[in-house]
Amino acid sequence: MKSIILRILFLVAVVTTGFFLLNLTKVKADSTEKPITTKDSIIVSKSVSDTYEVKAVKVPEYIEFAGERVPLEKADIFERLDRELLVNTYWQSNALLLIKRANKFFPLIEPLLKKYNLPDDFKYLCVAESALIQVPSHKGAAGYWHFLRATGRQYGLEVNDNVDERYNLELSTKAAAKYLNDSKRKFGSWTLAAAGYNAGNARISKRLKEQKVSNYYDLLLNVETGRYVFRILALKEIMTNPKKYGFLYEKEDLYTFPKVKEIIVDTAIDDIADFAKQYNITYKELKLVNPWLRETKLVNRSGKEYKLKIPIE
Repeated sequence: MKSIILRILFLVAVVTTGFFLLNLTKVKADSTEKPITTKDSIIVSKSVSDTYEVKAVKVPEYIEFAGERVPLEKADIFERLDRELLVNTYWQSNALLLIKRANKFFPLIEPLLKKYNLPDDFKYLCVAESALIQVPSHKGAAGYWHFLRATGRQYGLEVNDNVDERYNLELSTKAAAKYLNDSKRKFGSWTLAAAGYNAGNARISKRLKEQKVSNYYDLLLNVETGRYVFRILALKEIMTNPKKYGFLYEKEDLYTFPKVKEIIVDTAIDDIADFAKQYNITYKELKLVNPWLRETKLVNRSGKEYKLKIPIE
């Protein structure tokens, strides 16, 4: 009797297992033929190009620097400008910051360039030099126009630990205009003057003599100076036509310079923080618009007249 019961249980187990395997096979077949189609269950694989595109930048048919035409018909000139346009277009965060800062500083720089007989395009040289921020170069060039200490002093700027007029936008623009106008008289070309601002006039003169040419675009120069004018040209093209290069913004996105009044100071200031309080502003607010003040005091033993900007908002 016991053996009969065991046989019956064995047969039931075999039948049950067979039925289960049969249904499992059917489920697998069905799942192959009819995949789950709910949106939450399917992951659609897309290539990068489905959501992102990097397009070639079209080099303009004509471009000039300070009234001097760029010979884009020469293959190497075309390629060098194309490179700088690509680099600066697709370094989007930097280019957009430059556009924002330009709205703050160009209204101050443009009338100074006109006053000191420098073509308006040189504002883009200022951008190329300092990005319109107060960060010195690795060679120690400082201020908006990136003067070295010796060159700044040569062109009339006071440069010491207490006062550094390389950080004074008005005075450094005047010095840069003097330097560049001297270079233009030397070379007869604004483009060569710009190259000389980067490499030094003596070096440019030497290369012109060695290579027996008279034009920047015919010179073979080191990498930095060879790219320098093309970077200025690229910045000019992008910042003049931002929408053409994909930069979209509203007016309120741009930076502006604070409203200020100017006062004359011809004495020492023992404590700039206390001095600022007299005008209901903070030490920081005073220093931000007068970055040429390098310490917490103004020594001024000679009684020199300094123009200080005082925020009035």
